[in-house]
Amino acid sequence: MITGEVTADREAIIRLVVRSPSDGELEIDAIADTGFDGWLSLPPSLISRLGLPWRQRGRALLADGSESIFDIYEGIVVWDGHARRVTLDEADTAPLVGMSLLGGYELTIQVRTGGSVAIARLP
Repeated sequence: MITGEVTADREAIIRLVVRSPSDGELEIDAIADTGFDGWLSLPPSLISRLGLPWRQRGRALLADGSESIFDIYEGIVVWDGHARRVTLDEADTAPLVGMSLLGGYELTIQVRTGGSVAIARLP
């Protein structure tokens, strides 16, 4: 099980370890974002710090109807105790955990400051 906490800004935060294929490693706080269908997003500074390999360009349709073009990298996330190779979208925001990474898990959030965030594997 993965656990975290809700901030005063109502963000469901969990702590993750992100690794590069060349063994660089960072512990980060990431926001569980059910509106993001990707795996994980990271800001350019963290991607650079880890030295993640670039894979391709991507396109996304944003909630306001505009289109965003972004770079996609490859990395490894320690998820529920296991290393998973994932694609990482570059976004100039706080790190986001998307629905692809949450797939096969139940997300429970107590939506109040200090409330618990729990991500448990589905049977």
